[in-house]
Amino acid sequence: QVQLVESGGGLVQPGGSLRLSCAASGRISSLSVMGWYRQAPGKQRDMVATITSGRMTNYADSAKGRFTISMDNVKKTVYLQMNSLKVEDTAVYVCWGMARWGWATEDYWGQGTQVTVSS
Repeated sequence: QVQLVESGGGLVQPGGSLRLSCAASGRISSLSVMGWYRQAPGKQRDMVATITSGRMTNYADSAKGRFTISMDNVKKTVYLQMNSLKVEDTAVYVCWGMARWGWATEDYWGQGTQVTVSS
């Protein structure tokens, strides 16, 4: 089992920055990919950014050039640096991790942290 706990959300003005953190515990050595999704009210959950244990990253178009994902591969802590925030970035940001055991995989989710961008 893996547990994911997010921190770092809050209220920020448009153009501001926030840094989200997600700390993993449990069988963290099994985590091969981690990332961030977000869900705004009334909308589906969308991928924001992912990073593999080999540090390969993938970003949603909306995040490219503004957000940076990074990971402490030993602690399996993943970060999301968000700059130039826009009102439309307002959402609950949820940490995700994919554990792999041989050919089997399992997804884990955090509880989420609220990010509100408003003047």
